[in-house]
Amino acid sequence: MMKAEDIMTKDVVTISGSVTVAEAVKQMKEKGLRALIVEPRNENDPYGMVTETDIVYKVAAYGHDPKKMRVYEIMSKPCIVVNPELRVEYVARLFANTRIRRAPVIKDKLVGIISISDILNKSDFVEKPKSNFDLYIEEYPNAPEARMYDS
Repeated sequence: MMKAEDIMTKDVVTISGSVTVAEAVKQMKEKGLRALIVEPRNENDPYGMVTETDIVYKVAAYGHDPKKMRVYEIMSKPCIVVNPELRVEYVARLFANTRIRRAPVIKDKLVGIISISDILNKSDFVEKPKSNFDLYIEEYPNAPEARMYDS
């Protein structure tokens, strides 16, 4: 099965939490993005994320001035992150359980971003669905049923 690192987007756009929401919107429009990863302030600080939904729900819906509001006021932080080694099916389950659409991929540092679009467009789950037995064997590799199929 594919891993997050196999389908993630490696060219990630980041932004500082101190910039205005208007600047974030400008960057998102210019690059055709729906979210930006917010850079940590220091090495112990977690990553954050600001999405188009944050901007619409927290700024536009209340008539706030995006030229006066800062990204740190509306972003999600800390955000859920994904290890590049995590299998795609588990990323999909994480997204389903937490109701998120994208997450930074972190291995000591930011290495990419993975989204539900990546899962649909780049993974192989449609071509090669797993049976319940295959999933069981992966979950319990030491079960007697799993060992009898070892070569």
